[in-house]
Amino acid sequence: MRKIIIEKEIFSKFPDFKRGLVLIKNIENSFINEKIEKLLNEEIEKRASQQNLDHDFIKAWDEIHRKFGSNPNKYPPSIKALLKRVEKGKKIPYINSVVALFNYISLKYLIPCGGDDVEKIEGNSCLGFAKGNEIFVPLGTQEQENPEPGEIIYYDDRTLNVMCRKWNWRNGDFSKITENSKKIIINVDGAGIVPESVIKQARDELAELLKENCRADLTTDLLNSEKNEIAIDF
Repeated sequence: MRKIIIEKEIFSKFPDFKRGLVLIKNIENSFINEKIEKLLNEEIEKRASQQNLDHDFIKAWDEIHRKFGSNPNKYPPSIKALLKRVEKGKKIPYINSVVALFNYISLKYLIPCGGDDVEKIEGNSCLGFAKGNEIFVPLGTQEQENPEPGEIIYYDDRTLNVMCRKWNWRNGDFSKITENSKKIIINVDGAGIVPESVIKQARDELAELLKENCRADLTTDLLNSEKNEIAIDF
């Protein structure tokens, strides 16, 4: 049985990290949903009028990135990249309903969210430090590259294909969520200062929205320093 694993070395350096999980066994992931689009656009409008990049949650992720040797301005965490788009008045593309919903939750709670198609992952889904021999093909490209040794990556431990570089900077193409994806893992991440209660609230709101709008068959879980892995049966 495959697992989702946060390697113990992550908690040695970042003991207060926590990851909410939404584990989707089946879903109807439409290309467009007017209700979800309205929800996302309203949150975009709300965030556009605020000074979001000075928020403590955003600064906390900047500090985490610096701590493992990444420049958060050059390689911004996903929530920071979303907020920069919003502040510049750029539209966030509606890729599909699942992606739109976790982008909505990300903006609402100011936390990174991301997801992957489980059926495209052969081994365990691991968050850990790169050795440098792992394989990364950036989303929307066919160009292969390798992460830097010591960089934090989310990867398939069987194929060494990388789902996300620099913790939450850029997604890989191979595990992207499409309208045909049925089995999906969504990560809702909390930096050190973010209360675990906020991560649980964000995770649970996302889960309810997926059930309501996408007929999702799902469960939820949480990984932290006390529980660093779970088995998945799909």
